[in-house]
Amino acid sequence: MGSDELPIGRRVAQWRTRRRMTQQMLADRLGRSKSWVDKVERGVRALDKFSVIREIAEVLRVDPSALVGGDTRPGTVVGVPGVDGVRAALARYDMCTAGRDRRPVVLTDELSRRVEHAWLTYQHAHYPQLVRLVPGLLGDIRGAHAVGVGYDVTGLLVQAYRITASVLLKLGEPDVAWLAADRAMGVAASAPLSMAAASVSVGQALRAAGRGRLAMVVTTAAAHRITPAVLHGATPQTLALGGTLLVEAALAAAACGDHRSTRELIDRATEIAVRLDDGQDHHHVGFGSASVQVAWVTAAVGLGDGGEAVAQHEKTVSTDGWQRLPVEHRAAYLVDAARAYLQIGDLPQAGRALVEADRIAPAEVRLRPSVRTVIAEVVRGGPAPVEVAHLAAVVGLIR
Repeated sequence: MGSDELPIGRRVAQWRTRRRMTQQMLADRLGRSKSWVDKVERGVRALDKFSVIREIAEVLRVDPSALVGGDTRPGTVVGVPGVDGVRAALARYDMCTAGRDRRPVVLTDELSRRVEHAWLTYQHAHYPQLVRLVPGLLGDIRGAHAVGVGYDVTGLLVQAYRITASVLLKLGEPDVAWLAADRAMGVAASAPLSMAAASVSVGQALRAAGRGRLAMVVTTAAAHRITPAVLHGATPQTLALGGTLLVEAALAAAACGDHRSTRELIDRATEIAVRLDDGQDHHHVGFGSASVQVAWVTAAVGLGDGGEAVAQHEKTVSTDGWQRLPVEHRAAYLVDAARAYLQIGDLPQAGRALVEADRIAPAEVRLRPSVRTVIAEVVRGGPAPVEVAHLAAVVGLIR
């Protein structure tokens, strides 16, 4: 087998040996456990996040492409036009004043409509369109906020930063996404529920950047601040945010290999979801029983338990709640299901999950650097079905 055909875990092991490092030494420098490194090298745990691949590459003093192999480096995926504009918008500290001849109520209503449109664009996985919308949306809302239009605009600005963070995470920009999430936290400082919503984005950005332990601390603390010990008196908005924060904490715990905390946090989120399920998308977090079930599959994948993940996945997709999840959520979840199938060595099913995700939301599969590594693993495993080979060609993995 040529070096370009080796699984990524074997490449990690090869480079670790070349650097004269033990598994424990590599684990210590990554802030991980020796067991985690061993599972990566044996292929039990998939390396499907470019942020983690990049972190390992830095420790091993190699280019990330040396670990991913051939032309399959996630960072080489064609970027979405307009991302530089989003970065520039976030880099602006001057708050452009809005036209004072506008009536605040009209301005607020218009901005509210545009924020709602941005959320819908995100939920339908239209990421290129959203990237084009974000700079202008941020500029206009910050301008309105600067002249003190009112509390409603503060909430809209928090949402705009959250939307920005979300799309940046999809496009493989966790560090810039963290900046957007941190801006949301700063704006929301005096509003507990907005602060909690911003904490969701912070947790997601930290986890994507490979800072799982910190993400777990942030989201767990935020959940405890807003979710009362006795849940009966909590509002639906509070329950939705508290449950979402617990889900994010569970995913962060899974990324750290913490089985016990993952299970406990998922169980607490499930309890909240049972109390809440009212069909509403409070604070645009999409929380409910279906989202918790989906999260458990993703967490099991993060823990390297592909068998558990696959078993739960096949139950989850047969429920009515699964079909009600937003397009973006379903497609992202199917990529996680593909990872689960890869963990148990079922390449055909992994390929089918990727093809289905691409059918539902092409941008979710074709524009996310982390998904590219999953496609590469399926293709590398053997002769790929026509649909998977076509998908690999579309993202530039094969010619």
